[in-house]
Amino acid sequence: MRDGRVASVGRSGTHSFTKPPCAQITLIEGLGVEGDAHSGVTVKHRSRVARNPRAPNLRQTHLIHAELFDELAAIGFKVNPGDLGENITTSGVPLLSLPEGTRLHIGAAAILELTGLRNPCKQIDDFRNGLMQAVLDRTPEGALVRKSGVMAVVRAGGVVRQGDVIRVQLPDGDHKALAPV
Repeated sequence: MRDGRVASVGRSGTHSFTKPPCAQITLIEGLGVEGDAHSGVTVKHRSRVARNPRAPNLRQTHLIHAELFDELAAIGFKVNPGDLGENITTSGVPLLSLPEGTRLHIGAAAILELTGLRNPCKQIDDFRNGLMQAVLDRTPEGALVRKSGVMAVVRAGGVVRQGDVIRVQLPDGDHKALAPV
C-alpha cells in the first residue's frame, strides 16, 4: 500500500462542530489530541456520554480523507478541512476500506489505531443542509456506506503537521471491517 500524507490538522477546545485548521497538533497516547474537547480516556462525544459516561473513548481522533471534499464539491457542497470536525485530513489513504485495528504511523512518532467509522449525525445537516445524505451511500446490495470519516485511538504520541507522511500498517490475522463507533 502506498504512503499517504496529512493534508490538514485541526482541534477545538469546545464541542463545536468544526475544528479550525492549525499548524500542528500533538497526539497524546491513550487520550487523543492535546487541547481538543474530545480528548480523554472515557468517551467525550455528548451523545455517547449521555448513554454511558464511563465507556472507553474509541473516538479520540477523527480522520477524513480529502478525496471526500472533491466528491462533495462535484455535487455542489463546498467543504474544507476541519469543517466536518476532523482532527486530521488525509490524502492518498483509503480510510474507509481499511480494517479495524489498522495502525497509521504519522510523521516521526505518532501512531493511531483505527477503531471504527464515524456515524454521521444531524449536525452535518445543520452545517450544510442536505450534506448528511451526501455522506451516505448504498452498496449494490443495499448496505449503508458511511463516508464521513473514521475514528482512532492514539497508541503513540507525537506532533502531526500538514505534509507529514502516513504509513499504513494492516493488522495481522483476519481483517474485520470498520463499523460505527
